Amino acid sequence: MLNDKVIKNVEIPNLYKNIFPYSQIPKIIFNKVQVPMNLPKEIWITDTTLRDGQQSMSPFTEKQMTKIYDYLHELDNNSGIIRQTEFFLYTEKDRKAAYKCMEKGYEFPQITSWIRANKEDFKLVKEMGIKETGMLMSCSDYHIFKKLKLTRKQAADKYLEVVEQALTYGIIPRCHFEDITRADFFGFVVPLVKKLMELSKQSGIPIKIRACDTLGLGVSHAGTCLPRSVQAIIHGLNYYCEVPHKQIEWHGHNDFHAAVTNSTTAWLYGASSINTTLLGIGERTGNCPLEAMIFEYGQIKGTTKNMKIEVITEIAEYFKREIGYNIPEKAPFVGKEFNVTRAGIHADGILKSEEIYNIFDTDKILNRPVLVAVNQYSGLAGIAAWINSYYKLKGDKKIGKKDERIAEIKEWVDMQYENGRTTMIGNTELELIVEKFMPELVERVS
Repeated sequence: MLNDKVIKNVEIPNLYKNIFPYSQIPKIIFNKVQVPMNLPKEIWITDTTLRDGQQSMSPFTEKQMTKIYDYLHELDNNSGIIRQTEFFLYTEKDRKAAYKCMEKGYEFPQITSWIRANKEDFKLVKEMGIKETGMLMSCSDYHIFKKLKLTRKQAADKYLEVVEQALTYGIIPRCHFEDITRADFFGFVVPLVKKLMELSKQSGIPIKIRACDTLGLGVSHAGTCLPRSVQAIIHGLNYYCEVPHKQIEWHGHNDFHAAVTNSTTAWLYGASSINTTLLGIGERTGNCPLEAMIFEYGQIKGTTKNMKIEVITEIAEYFKREIGYNIPEKAPFVGKEFNVTRAGIHADGILKSEEIYNIFDTDKILNRPVLVAVNQYSGLAGIAAWINSYYKLKGDKKIGKKDERIAEIKEWVDMQYENGRTTMIGNTELELIVEKFMPELVERVS
């Protein structure tokens, strides 16, 4: 247990009202202190689609949960980049799904759990053979005083008791420091984490610290004050609390459009692990998208090892088709129009070389060829580019914008909009027009 000299056991909660004036937009305070970048030698991704992600939508069926787990395994392809995924164990359905997934025998992602902090649930984790479990440790005064109705010392003692229970069962505790971006870092977080590291050394069990940016308030700017600074939080856990990189994890939400940037910053400043969900599903604005962090990983490390990245496209299609999830059309990597251009000048560039206006070879990497949408602004280049991409024409088989048949199709397109059309011309319509003006092309492709 911790004494009052270790925990700053205040009577009045520190709510940082100079930073979080509830009636105004939160403030970013700078102290200009620079902490060193400290990218761990090994970094990886963890997944919480079936835990945190599932809380934001209709519960998944047992079949859907096992299928999602299969997809995670196929995407990772034994690279170990997607290291873990976590399951609820509250209901029989969740437990059955976890059992079925464990029976598959996959090395990656490893199955972990989320439980209520009581002895019966610890027994359940042990009986199922799950080696690690998450447990909630709310760490801001907003939560300690307003939600739990405890003092800081009472909260810390309660958390430590739960951890000690886990250790007696030989289970790795993953301590979820909820709302860390509004917490008194040196008054509460540091002394509690130091005590956890003592318990870790005594037991020989690697207690993990998950820094949870519960409201997405973290910021990645250099020289930012605590409690909002992602850099300072991760540096502080490693430097002041001596938490090894491999035991530090960042869990971010996207309320301020910063989930990806903050997660990448956490990697760069000392966290080995980043927690994510497929498609970024999750509470309110969602969690950090797993697919985004795969591309962040690839850019930082220069490789994605042997991952099957094209499985991302299959996953997106599965969520739309089987789960009924509406993916924003322009969502990076997974939206149906993420690599579709409508601008005529961009289409002209794509016609000359895809590399001019496409982020990478999306056809090769994601099984998503670059596309050009046709409307009143597409011009000759746009129509030619649509034909080449839709019919997958390569090299000398490509159709140029100076082809007289392209001019005929453009006349038809122009007439549509002169007659009052306001919608984009769809693929099915364009197929029929191409078949009319270029029958030999359609026949050859068929």
